[in-house]
Amino acid sequence: MNQYLFVLLSFVHVLADPDFAKLDGAPPSKIAVVGAGIGGTATAHFLRQHFGPEVRIDVFERGSVGGRLATVTVNHQDYESGGSIIHSLNLHMQDFVQQLGLKYRKSVAGKTAVFNGDEFILEETDWYLLDLFRLWWRYGISFIRLQMWVEEIMEKFMRIYKYQAHGYAFSSVEELLHSLGGSGFINMTRRSLSESLLELGVSQRFIDEVIAPIMRVNYGQNISIPAFVGAVSLAGAQANLWAVEGGNKLVCSGLLKLAKANLIRSPVATITLRSTGDYQQYELTYDSQNEKSSELYDIVVVATPLQQNINSGISFQGFEPQLSEIAGSYHQTVASIIHGYLNCSYFGFPDPKLFPFSSILTTDTPGLFFNSAASVCPVNITSGFRRKQPQEAGVYKVFSPKPLEKSELKTLFKSYYSVQVTDWLAYPHYGSSQGLPPVVLHENLYFLNGMEWAGSAMEMSSVAAKNIALLAYHRWNRQLEMIDQKELMHKVKTEL
Repeated sequence: MNQYLFVLLSFVHVLADPDFAKLDGAPPSKIAVVGAGIGGTATAHFLRQHFGPEVRIDVFERGSVGGRLATVTVNHQDYESGGSIIHSLNLHMQDFVQQLGLKYRKSVAGKTAVFNGDEFILEETDWYLLDLFRLWWRYGISFIRLQMWVEEIMEKFMRIYKYQAHGYAFSSVEELLHSLGGSGFINMTRRSLSESLLELGVSQRFIDEVIAPIMRVNYGQNISIPAFVGAVSLAGAQANLWAVEGGNKLVCSGLLKLAKANLIRSPVATITLRSTGDYQQYELTYDSQNEKSSELYDIVVVATPLQQNINSGISFQGFEPQLSEIAGSYHQTVASIIHGYLNCSYFGFPDPKLFPFSSILTTDTPGLFFNSAASVCPVNITSGFRRKQPQEAGVYKVFSPKPLEKSELKTLFKSYYSVQVTDWLAYPHYGSSQGLPPVVLHENLYFLNGMEWAGSAMEMSSVAAKNIALLAYHRWNRQLEMIDQKELMHKVKTEL
């Protein structure tokens, strides 16, 4: 009788002590994700997949859902002002689009040229073989060496999808990269792109006239960026690119709904560590209807940059030692959406009807005030849509390192109706000597944006989101055999 009484009292004690169940492997009750960009919303989606339907997931966003995926409106049409293109090998993004029932945007053909401030030095034609011949004639086999290098890196990087499909996670960006490409990938985060390409046998002329313009349009930076970042950028400059009909930001709002997450439209002010015995939770304070509110969470994922010049507004309290500020800064890139008439004479075409290019990239020439200029299509393209000809008023996206002055606008455009400026801190300011930020800030406190210091793209954020969801799940359930495993290619093959 006493034995049964002891068991009964023990059971009552378990019910009365909520921390006991959590320490004993029960799922978390509440998870917070700070930031509703592609990284944050994908994290919410993957957390829901792994932790199941019972856990409450709150997503905090002080701005618009989508973050650096955003649109602006010109003449009742929306245009991408942020992340615009997605590569065909981006398997997470493709999966999101399929799950959400979204559509691929119709592609509209257009030719690209490279401008050095005086003239076009490289021009795309309607004939692929002619373009190849011109590349060979001007640069030798540099473009073939580059293509093989990028394909080799992408082939290794694609291993991440197999690893994640089998549930493996990594506690740092370095561990993830090492599992994919060994010390070679790690070294690529520490060496400049130009140094790596020269060693590969790519000519300086090809680097200056082809690679540099691609880095300028994609990251607003030069060829001194780390080689791995450059490889990600070059993969995104190839063919087989796509976008989402209606705007890429629809993926973010769709993932929030798919995750059944609660969107809290407030900035997070503080994240405070609260300890009860051996059990730790995080108290998030935020503004709610002009009042301070707070909630306790078992797991927190910070999916917004924490570098000093971003000014996230988040302070960390109660940590010993105090969490240090994450090193580095974000690079200013200005996107101007301009409705007007392109000044084709500036580019050497007095007759706009003869101007054949829809996209203009630029070399790293002193005094050249813009990185790129392109005729852009709206996010909704009807079956009868055609791209505006240069002699017509069109909508252009111009990337520049700072807002365009009136004299610069008049240089690029004969006249214009409107200018809408988005001043982005869009990408990390890459330096080949800086390290990669941590993924784990504290027990059950994670930082998503460290991944974009290896390479910034929508898919990189999605890969980071999947990794953090798996990492949080395995650490919560003490499944350490699924974290930072070595020789994963062999393990995955033997599991099949």
